This record gives sequence, C-alpha cells and structure tokens, in this order.
Amino acid sequence: MKTESKKSAAQRQLMKKTVLRLVPVAHPGSSAPPASPASVGFPVIAMAASVGGLEALSVILGGFPADFPAAIAIVMHLSPDRESILAEILNRRTPLPVRQARTGDVLCPACVFVAPPNHHLFVAPSGRLRLSSTGAEKINYARPSAEPLFVSVAAVYRQQAIAVVLTGGDGDGSFGVQIVKDHGGTVIAQDRPTSRDFSMPETSIKTGDVDFILPLDAIAAKLIQLVKARQGAAQGRMTTRRERAGPDSRKFVSRHPLVRAKIVLTKRRK
Repeated sequence: MKTESKKSAAQRQLMKKTVLRLVPVAHPGSSAPPASPASVGFPVIAMAASVGGLEALSVILGGFPADFPAAIAIVMHLSPDRESILAEILNRRTPLPVRQARTGDVLCPACVFVAPPNHHLFVAPSGRLRLSSTGAEKINYARPSAEPLFVSVAAVYRQQAIAVVLTGGDGDGSFGVQIVKDHGGTVIAQDRPTSRDFSMPETSIKTGDVDFILPLDAIAAKLIQLVKARQGAAQGRMTTRRERAGPDSRKFVSRHPLVRAKIVLTKRRK
C-alpha cells in the first residue's frame, strides 16, 4: 500500500512538472501586475469534461444568453485518431458561437473555443490561445488535458478565472483547480448524481479547493451569477477610481489600453 502511495505521489509530481514546463506560472503572492489586457477585461470560464461530457456541455452552454459577457474555453478528452465535430455539435445547442480553437485565436466575451483532438490548449499572457504540438507529453493520460488550460487561465486572469470540472475519469484538472484557487479564482464541480463518471469532479473536490458542488442543471445559472458579480465589482472599482480622479474622469479612462486603442482607431477613421 505504501509502495502504491509513493508511486502515486511520484506520478503527481511528474505531472505537475510536465504542466509547468508547458505553462509557467507566476507565484500567486508575486507583486507583479497581472498581464494586460487579458487579465483585466472580462471573466474567463475554463471547462473540462470526459465521459458524458457532450451532454453536460450541451446543458450548460444551452443555458447562456447570446450576450453572455464571459469567454469560454473547453477541454474534452477526445480520440486522437479522428477529426472532432464537437464544436459543430455544441454550436447547434447554444446561442453562443462555438469554434475549434487554433493557435492565435483571441479570447473574447460571448465566444466559446474547444480544444482540438491531440493538442493541449492553453492561454498566453496576451490572451491569445495556443495549442501544443501533437508530440507534447500526455497529462493524466490525456491530450488535451484540463491541467494546462486551468493553470494558464489562472495565471493570466487570476480573480477573473472560473474553472468548471465536469463528468469524467482519471482525475484530470485536480492540479489546475488548486492553481485557480491560489490565484483568487473560483471552482465549480459537477455533483455525483448527475455525473456519468464522478472521478474527475471527485478528485478536484478532494483537494478542498472547490467552491460549489452542483447538479448539472444548476451550473449555468451559477456561472451567470458569478459573472454578473464580477461585472458589478469591476464597475464599482472603476467608479471609485473616477471619483478619485476628479470630475474630468475621461483623463483616467483614456489611460486604459483598450480605451486608448479604441480612441486611436476612431481618430484614424475620421
């Protein structure tokens, strides 16, 4: 029994090293500012699923409005030997546009990106998506794995990150949810009765870093609530900063890189 325990611990350490080689993570206590603009614009929801995942993802994505103000990235364990039509199927089951992710795609609100087969999916500090090579090492016996996505979303988006662990096997995502929590994000896991395979949610729950354990039909509503709360908090911070800046708050607003870019484009059009 002790030998098995040591073996499992060694495997976990190897998995962590593999993930961190692919996605370096800043220490959560670092004083360095979060990456811009990705980490300050909008919430990012990272979902992971395996067995029973199509049904689970269909139910959740089908519960979002067309103007849902969060970006969504999805990893589902898929066969590496055939092309996936997951994005096409999900696109028919939600008002949100769903597409298979490509290196260079930019996360944006009300858009859904799905990892292709045989590639890990993760987010660069710029907010652009990246795919690993097909030769990248498998993580938790899977490629794509939830770990690189969860870890990178946590590192870039910090408090704006939300991880969702859905039905599936092999405990994928349990390291990533710890990184999400370390960086101030939120974690949701699907409950046992509604999971076809409870291994993935259960392993994450056992870390002690899951904030909500919910039945499948309650997850979309909780995500909408969390995203609205983040929007309210962000608007409150902006109002406070404008008040501190004085009556001419436009001077403050114009310092935001996204606003500056919009102003420059407007001037050029004129």
